[in-house]
Amino acid sequence: MSYFTGKRILLTGGAGFLGTKVQEELVRHGADPNLIVVPRSRDLDLRVWENCVKVVENIDIVIHLAAKVGGIGYNQEHPGELFYENAIMGIQLMEAARQAGVEKFVAVGTICAYPKFTPVPFKEEDLWNGYPEETNAPYGLAKKMMLVQAQAYRQQYGFNAIYLLPVNLYGPGDNFDPASSHVIPALIRKFAEAVKNSDETVEVWGTGQASREFFYVDDAARGIVMATERYDGPEPVNLGAGMEITIRELVEELKEISGFEGEIVWDETRPDGQPRRCLDVGRARELFEFTAETGFDDGLSRTYSWYTSIREFT
Repeated sequence: MSYFTGKRILLTGGAGFLGTKVQEELVRHGADPNLIVVPRSRDLDLRVWENCVKVVENIDIVIHLAAKVGGIGYNQEHPGELFYENAIMGIQLMEAARQAGVEKFVAVGTICAYPKFTPVPFKEEDLWNGYPEETNAPYGLAKKMMLVQAQAYRQQYGFNAIYLLPVNLYGPGDNFDPASSHVIPALIRKFAEAVKNSDETVEVWGTGQASREFFYVDDAARGIVMATERYDGPEPVNLGAGMEITIRELVEELKEISGFEGEIVWDETRPDGQPRRCLDVGRARELFEFTAETGFDDGLSRTYSWYTSIREFT
């Protein structure tokens, strides 16, 4: 019998990019799809306390993925909204779950919670050794408060809340809106449109020197479900692929995948964001035997092909 057999699971953000994959993975691990509750934000605003109370009734497991997110530009324009909405959703939902006697709460945080200058690879014990990168700080700190809350609730109430730190996600189904997308979908869209329009240049923000780790969405979903099933500890756990690539290398790879033959123009007046990001993923491997399976080249090619097929660029 599966750990998930007969359990009612609340999956916030379950209709989103990561959430749809988590739903599929839960079913693969034995969850009954009819017992997975996926509230839509348009129908149930989790910033409202009464809605949080209502949605956790008769729930056994909460997996909290819902978040208001964006890229560097969006973060710079909406810091107040990003802090308030992410903090209030997490705080209220966890408190409502505790009051309702929920068996387990899985808080999915963000790599943006790490200090701006964290030694690479990022280890979970470095999480409090400095302030996050400024453009990400309001969002990162709001999500980081769920770790404080989870540990405090475990200490005082014996509440089983765990906290996961996935690195930058990518894959088919991502958000490609230029106003709010992250780096890979934003670049894929730029290259696809440049090829379609026979443009001579593609403009990219920053210097290209910053590095990132990218985590294929299917792997992320598998990691979250494995942690839900197997991990019950107080310590935060990184989820990632344990790889690192500079933005310049990423741009060159996408140039090759797309077939773009023009020039790359770097707008160095734009911010790079956090200088480096790469996770130590040993804790996830040790505690619940998770390792990523999708190679970056393969995942990037799949994502580009998916986007161009749905946008009919080919």
